[in-house]
Amino acid sequence: MPLTTLDPNTALIVIDLQKGIVSGNFIHPIGEVVDRTRALMDVFRAKNLPVALVNVAGRAPGRTEQGPRGSQIFAEGWTDLLPQLDRQPSDIAVTKRSWGAFATTDLEHQLKARGVTQVVVTGVVTSCGVEATARQAYEQGFNVTLALDAMTDLREEAHEYSIKNVFPRLGETGTTQEIISLLETRSSAS
Repeated sequence: MPLTTLDPNTALIVIDLQKGIVSGNFIHPIGEVVDRTRALMDVFRAKNLPVALVNVAGRAPGRTEQGPRGSQIFAEGWTDLLPQLDRQPSDIAVTKRSWGAFATTDLEHQLKARGVTQVVVTGVVTSCGVEATARQAYEQGFNVTLALDAMTDLREEAHEYSIKNVFPRLGETGTTQEIISLLETRSSAS
């Protein structure tokens, strides 16, 4: 469903924009994804709306076909958030050990304690961290919006599948500018 509204207390969730991940071979220029995410962050902060910065520092302990079970050792700095995000003391910082930002963290509690009823999700990768977080947010009762031009993936077909088949079932989608315009319009109308 195209973007129609944002709740009065909407939070921005930024997924995995960290040093060890952004060097991947993404289908869209990562600099543009970071710039659009930062534009959203600036507006959310200016409106005193919550910003949650999520990084990943491990994986769920289950057995998979793509790697050994258990914790992973990351190179120094791999989990560090990008400096362009300019983390602020008011930001919610969450370290996850699974694809989604809700399953292994206290993000739901932190957002609900702030009265958040809707989330806007950005970051990498579309078909993993972003999609899993959107699914979990939806399952926890949050209204979900996905900033389609502020996310990317390693595989075009995975990115497109999430956007066309999964996201419309979880919430509304829009561009960074559409979300910013809705935030600005809502603020000037109140």
